[in-house]
Amino acid sequence: METDAWNAVIWTGISRDANYFGRFARDMKFCDDAHLCSAVSFCMAPYLSLSMYESLQKVRQIKPDILAAFNQETITISTRSRHSLKLFEDTKRGIDGQISYFRDEVFTAHAERFLGNTWIPWARRFEADLGLYRYGGRLITTTHAATFHLGFDPNRLLAQNPGPYIRSIFEEYGAYFGALGASLEDDGEPTFVRSLHSTAMNEARDVRSKGYYRRVFNGQNTPEINAILTTFRAMLNFAELVVASEINRQRLDYTAFKIGYLSLYQVLRSVRLLVDDADYPLSARSEQIASRLLDSPSVQLLTGSGGRKFRNMMVHYNLPSRPDVDKVDLSKFLYGLIPVYFPGFDDAAFVELVRDCGAFTAAAFDEWAEGS
Repeated sequence: METDAWNAVIWTGISRDANYFGRFARDMKFCDDAHLCSAVSFCMAPYLSLSMYESLQKVRQIKPDILAAFNQETITISTRSRHSLKLFEDTKRGIDGQISYFRDEVFTAHAERFLGNTWIPWARRFEADLGLYRYGGRLITTTHAATFHLGFDPNRLLAQNPGPYIRSIFEEYGAYFGALGASLEDDGEPTFVRSLHSTAMNEARDVRSKGYYRRVFNGQNTPEINAILTTFRAMLNFAELVVASEINRQRLDYTAFKIGYLSLYQVLRSVRLLVDDADYPLSARSEQIASRLLDSPSVQLLTGSGGRKFRNMMVHYNLPSRPDVDKVDLSKFLYGLIPVYFPGFDDAAFVELVRDCGAFTAAAFDEWAEGS
């Protein structure tokens, strides 16, 4: 019985994600704004990679040779993209490793591609190596953030005409999710894409990253930290402003909720790690805003022990190590387990808590970024 419940939760979660991604791809066909489509695709990429990577771990238990069906580069890219969502909790990189990656890989690749291309010396001041994308006036991604989350080698991604190469990778993603049940012909509920308005997508703004990163968040002495915090900001705004904009807000999809919760959880946990590490001193203003966030009762609840277990279930598709199988109800949105992880909450109350906390945190990041 325990094994049955364990497996049922795993495959229900995988099926829900695959179904959602099929409907997402279906709805993207109706997106008639190229800039909006591109921004949304960049933002969604790591969540597709997360599902692909984690579900493959389960499929391999049944079909050990499954990886042979993929180009090795696709596996490498999807793995790197999936791990980008760990942010500062990535044990292989940590804070220092993420700083080094932005400085040595992302910054360098963009500068080499976009700066120094004009032979007119005075015109070089107008060259830009960072693109900012806003929806409804709020930042939802940047070209640096997209490079970080896509998982591609930055130089290969920024090469001339990378379209066919990128397409070949994501065609393998599509084939995999199709094998799990995703379909462009799915007539199920619309995803958030149908709720978006092209008029809300602000014209992309190109800036010089060196100057931009010295004006935001923690100030001029920590450009790499500021670049990563900008990535956090974009994740929060995408989840809160875009993904949660679904037409039927009374019926939030499992996967849409998962994107919002995981983005919120990982950003908040990463802020905690940054604040607690004396090697990366923050300004008095940064410490004040970060403390206000981390001291919030809702943040403490969502990132506490129950939050960690719930995060692990959502990420890895597993029940806890000692599941209370009598409480598993697959007909419920979150398997009936919310009271187990968060006593005193039912699904509706918990969803509202996450929404409120997400909005509060995203607003705090906007304030933190722009008011330095």
